[in-house]
Amino acid sequence: MSLSNREIADIFARCADMLQIRGDNIHRVLSYRRAAETIRALPRDLRVIADEGGLTKLKYIGRTIAAKIEEMLATGDLDFYQRLRAEVPEGLVDIMHINGVGPKKAKLFWQRLGITTIAQLQAAAQVDELVALPGMGAKSQAKILAGIEALSRRTGRASIGAALPAAQAILTQLLQLPEAQQGELAGSIRRGRETIGDVDILIASAAAAPIMRKFVTMETVARVLGHGPSKSSVELLSGLQVDLRVLEKARWGTALQYFTGSLTHNVKLRQIALEHGYSLNEHALSPVDEDKQIIEDAEKILCDSEEKVYAALGMQYVPPELREDSGEIEAARTQTLPQLITRADIAADLHMHTTWSDGKQGIREMAEACIKRGHHSIAITDHSRSLGIANGLSIERLLAQVEEVRRVNAEYGDRLTVLAGTEMDIKADGAMDYPDEVLAQLDFVIASLHSGLGQGREQITQRLLNAIRNPFVRMVGHPTARQYPKRGEVAADWDAVIAAARQHNTILEINANPLRLDLKPELARLAKDNGALLAINTDAHRIEHLDLMDFGVVTARRGWVEARHVVNTWSSERLRQWLSNRHP
Repeated sequence: MSLSNREIADIFARCADMLQIRGDNIHRVLSYRRAAETIRALPRDLRVIADEGGLTKLKYIGRTIAAKIEEMLATGDLDFYQRLRAEVPEGLVDIMHINGVGPKKAKLFWQRLGITTIAQLQAAAQVDELVALPGMGAKSQAKILAGIEALSRRTGRASIGAALPAAQAILTQLLQLPEAQQGELAGSIRRGRETIGDVDILIASAAAAPIMRKFVTMETVARVLGHGPSKSSVELLSGLQVDLRVLEKARWGTALQYFTGSLTHNVKLRQIALEHGYSLNEHALSPVDEDKQIIEDAEKILCDSEEKVYAALGMQYVPPELREDSGEIEAARTQTLPQLITRADIAADLHMHTTWSDGKQGIREMAEACIKRGHHSIAITDHSRSLGIANGLSIERLLAQVEEVRRVNAEYGDRLTVLAGTEMDIKADGAMDYPDEVLAQLDFVIASLHSGLGQGREQITQRLLNAIRNPFVRMVGHPTARQYPKRGEVAADWDAVIAAARQHNTILEINANPLRLDLKPELARLAKDNGALLAINTDAHRIEHLDLMDFGVVTARRGWVEARHVVNTWSSERLRQWLSNRHP
C-alpha cells in the first residue's frame, strides 16, 4: 500500500498525541508534531524526495524521522506507530480533538473510567460520571458535552489559509503554459470563504489538451479523479480536491461568474436575466420567448468579462466577496455597492509579537519587514503576564520592553512609527491583566480573551464591556476568540459590545490569521453599520505572518467594509492624533 504525504503526516501527528498521553519528553513529542507539519506543507511527493536522498534536508526531518518515512513508503505502515497503538488506545487521540480536553484529561478518563472513545466519554458525561474526577466538576462536564457536540458539526473542509496557497501554486504553473490565455480561481475560494471544500480553477484556452495533461501530472497530485477534454479533477497530496475547467475566451465572463457562485446569488441573477429577456448560464446570455424558453436561432450574447455580464443586466459589477445573497443584488441594481477596502489601503499593522513573548523575531526585525511592506506604523503587542504559556511579560519585563521600543522608534524617525503596546488578557473575572498605571505608559493597548472562554453569554459580554470601557484600551483583539477548527466563538451580546465600542471609541479587530478571521464578516458588517471603528491586523508571530494581511482584507470585504471604516488605513499623522486624544 502506497501512503500519501497526508497519510504519513497524519500518522506522525497521531504518534505525537499518543506520546504526549503516555507522558514522554516534550521534545520527543514536538519532533513528531513538527515532522507532520513539514510533510503537510510539502509541494512534492515524499517518495520523489526520498528517491533523491533529500529527506534529511527537510526542516525538522532528522535521520530517525527519515528512517520512519522510508519504512512507511516501503511497507505502507510504521512499526513504531503500531506499538504505540498497542500501548495507548488510539481513540484517546480522537478524544483530544474535543475542545478543552488535553492529554492529561484524556489519560485521566482512560485510567479512572476505562474510557477510550468519544462515544464512551459522551455516555459517561450524560450520567454524571465525570464530575467526581480530579479537576473536574459539573461545569467541566457540561463543557465536554458541548465540545463533543461541536466536534460532530465539523465538516472536514480546509481553511482558506491552507487551500489558497496550494490553489495559487497550481494556477501559476498552468498560466505558464503557452496555450493558457487567462486563468482564475473560482468557487468559494474566490469569494474568500473561511473554509473551502473543493477548489475550482478556470483557464481560457483554444487548446485544452496540453493544459489538462500538465494539470493531472503535477508533482502535488496524489490521485487523478477524472480526466476529460474540458474538465479534470485531482486529489492533491494534502487531500484537497481541485477541479479544472478549460473554456474558450469568448465565454470567460459568464463561466467565471457562474462557477464563482454563490448558488443563491446565481439564482437571483438568473431571475433578473429572465426579466431582461435572457436565460443566463455558464455559456452565454440566450434570448427567451414569452414562455421563458430559449429561442434557438436567436443570437446569443457572449461575455468575455464578468463586468459585461452584470452590465448586460443593468447592474453594477459585484465583487466576488459580496456574492452571498446578502443584499448585494439589490445594491448593484441601484448602483449603490460600497467601495470595498483593498490591500493597498492598509498602511499599518497594530498587532504583532516578538521574541519578548512567543514571537520568533525581534523588534527591529519586525520593523524592517513592515517597512518593506509599505507600513508607516506598527504596534509591538506582546502577551501580558497571565498568559504564561506564551511567555507573557511581567510588569518589569513590559516596562523594559517599552524602553527598547522607544529606542527603536527614535532610530527610525520618519521612516516608521513603532508603538509600545501589549496584548493584555481580559481575565476570567473581568479584570485587566495590568493595572491602569502601567497601561498609561503604553501607546497602544489591546485587550483580548484567552481564558475562561466557556463562560456564559452574560459573563463574556461583561468582560468585553469592561475592556472597552477601560480608558487605556484602544482595541479588542480577535473579539469572538474563535480558532478554526478547534474552537468556536464565545457567546456574547454583540449588539451591546458593538454599541459600547462605538461609544468609547474603541477599535474592534479583524484578525487576519486564517485560523481566526475574527471578527467574522457578519459581525464586521454589523460593526461598521453601527459606526464602530475597525482595524485589520496580522497578529504576526514571525515575519512571514505579516503576509496574512490579505486574508484579513478579504474578510473585511466580505463584511462590506470600506477603507474609511478601518483605522490602519489612516495616515501616520491622523493615527498619532487619535492615539493622543484617546488618553484620559
